[in-house]
Amino acid sequence: MLTQFDNDTLTKVGPGTPMGELMREYWLPAMLSTELPGPDCDPVRLRLLCEDMIAFRDTNGELGLIDNYCPHRRASLFFGRNEECGLRCVYHGWKFDVNGNCVDMPSEPAESNFKDKVKIKAYKLTERNGMIWAYMGPRETLPPLPDIEPNMMEESLEGNSAGLRNCNWVQAMEGDIDTAHLSFLHMGLVSAEDVPPKSFDFYSQRDRAPHYHVVETDYGMMYGAYRPAEEDTYYWRIAQFMMPFYTIPPEGRLGQKIGVRCWVPVDDEHTMFTSMSIRNSNTSMNRQTSNGKAMVGLGGSQNRPENGTGFLERWRYEPAKENDYLIDRDAQKTQSFTGIVGIHIQDQAITESMGTTEDRTRERLGTSDTMIIKTRQRLINAARALQEGVPAPAVDTPEVYQVRSGGVILDRKDDWLESTVELRKAFRVHPDLENATK
Repeated sequence: MLTQFDNDTLTKVGPGTPMGELMREYWLPAMLSTELPGPDCDPVRLRLLCEDMIAFRDTNGELGLIDNYCPHRRASLFFGRNEECGLRCVYHGWKFDVNGNCVDMPSEPAESNFKDKVKIKAYKLTERNGMIWAYMGPRETLPPLPDIEPNMMEESLEGNSAGLRNCNWVQAMEGDIDTAHLSFLHMGLVSAEDVPPKSFDFYSQRDRAPHYHVVETDYGMMYGAYRPAEEDTYYWRIAQFMMPFYTIPPEGRLGQKIGVRCWVPVDDEHTMFTSMSIRNSNTSMNRQTSNGKAMVGLGGSQNRPENGTGFLERWRYEPAKENDYLIDRDAQKTQSFTGIVGIHIQDQAITESMGTTEDRTRERLGTSDTMIIKTRQRLINAARALQEGVPAPAVDTPEVYQVRSGGVILDRKDDWLESTVELRKAFRVHPDLENATK
C-alpha cells in the first residue's frame, strides 16, 4: 500500500515534479509519423507531460514541437500558417521555426531587431520507422534513442498504433505487468477443457494462480510467473518493464514475439498507449474456442471516431465510459467473462473504472501483485534519486532495451533466468521455434 505522498510522486508528471523530471530525461514516443504526413501539412495539437504544444513538419520536412501559445499575445499557434519553413501566427504574423526562433515579425518596423530577442519554447523531435519521438529534457547533447526492437525494423511501419486511455499512466501501464488477470478478464469463461491439451492456454486455465519471481534489471524490472505444465515441467510467462513506461507482455512464445508497448503520460489523467510491433508475431490474441467462448479478445478491431483536433481527440475508441464500453450482458453470460469486445477495451474499461487516478492508499495487494509493487518502487526510487543527482536508469545505454518476452516450457529443475538468456535477447532468429506449437 502506498501513502498519498508516494502516490503523488508516482503519478504526477508536470514540470518540476519528481516523476515529470524523470520522464523528461528520456525520449518519448510522441506521435505516429502519419499524423504529420508531409512538408507544410496541418499542425497538430500535442499534449505531453502536462504541457500543451504544437507539432508541425516544415517546408524542408524538418519536425518542430513548440509552445501552443504565441509569446506575443498568447494566441494559439494551432491556427498558424505552416509556410516557408516556419509556423506563422495569424494574429500579427509572428513566425517561428522548428527551433523556436522568431524568424519574422512583420508587425514591427523594418529597423526593429525585436524578433532576434524573442524565442518560443521548443523541444526536439526525431523520427524512426514511423514513430516521431520527442525529447523534453535539459540535455544540450541529446541522449540516444532506446534500442526498441520493432522500432528499429522497417516492418514496424505496419505495426505502429495508438490509443488514448482516460486515466493516469501508471494504472494504464500496470495492466501489462499483471499476468494473473489474463485468465479472468480476458479468458474468464474458458476452461482447460475448451482449449488444446498441453497448450499454453491449457496450462493457464488449468491453474489460474501462478507463482512469481521478480528481478530488477538494468533497464527496469522483469518477472517470471510459473505454473505446473506436465509432471516434470513448468509453464513460464516472462515479461518486461523498461524505464520509464515501456512494457513487453508475455504474448506468444518466448523468442518469437517482437513488440513493445509504450504508456506515455499525456497529463496526470490521460495516457497515450502506443504499440510498436511486427505483424507476424506469435500471439494468442483474439481467438475463440470450438464452443464459441471468447479467448482474450471476443473479436477483432474496434470502431474509432476520426481523430479530432483537440488535445484529447487523438486515437480514441468508440467504446467508452459514456456508453459503458458497449457491454453486452447477454454475451457476458455465455461468450465472454466481461461482455466487452476486444482485449484493449476490456483493459481500458477496468483501468478507467478505478478513476482517473487510482487511490492506492486503499488497495489490498497480494502475492500476485509482486511485479506491480516492485515496479512502483523502482520508479519512485529512480525519480527521487534523480533529485539527488543520480542519472536516470538506462538513458545512456540504449542497448539494454534489446529484450523480448513470452511463454516457455522449462524442466522443473531448470533455472528460469539461465535457461532463457538467449530467448530473451532481441534481434535473434530461432529457426527451431518456427514450427513449434503452444
